[in-house]
Amino acid sequence: MENLKEMVLNEPTNVTFEDIPPEVEKLLREGVVAQRRDRERADRLFRAALALAPTELPIYYCLYKVQTRMGRLDEAEAIAREGMEEAARQAGWTLDPGEWPEAGASEGPGRFAVFTLKALSFIELKRGNRKRALANLAHLARLDPSGGVGWPVVLALAEGTEGTD
Repeated sequence: MENLKEMVLNEPTNVTFEDIPPEVEKLLREGVVAQRRDRERADRLFRAALALAPTELPIYYCLYKVQTRMGRLDEAEAIAREGMEEAARQAGWTLDPGEWPEAGASEGPGRFAVFTLKALSFIELKRGNRKRALANLAHLARLDPSGGVGWPVVLALAEGTEGTD
């Protein structure tokens, strides 16, 4: 089976980090399989992994993704924000995306922070917070001008919701 980090974080290009501890990787693998048929179980497995290794960024991705799929958007937003803030700390950045440097936004924890900012934009749109989504997207346009993390798709969705907030 391919490396879990590549499997989970291959959206749209790989994000790489140091190796995940084996016991955490096992929980994540089980959760990834479980989320197809039992999202509650996947949620429990991902939370158990996060309790063991709160600095492992892929766990946040798994958890906010399953929460979004379950329609728990407030929880998804909170988890994504925690993951983004952890990634920013690991990158040596402030917690304010407006202060993040363009350099470093394409690899490692910086890439995860930028990718998760895109996810937050999508979650905010689903929550009906178009203004917050657009503010995040403005940061993304500066941090990732090529759109490598996929934020232009979220921008198109936001533009399609104009006048709804």
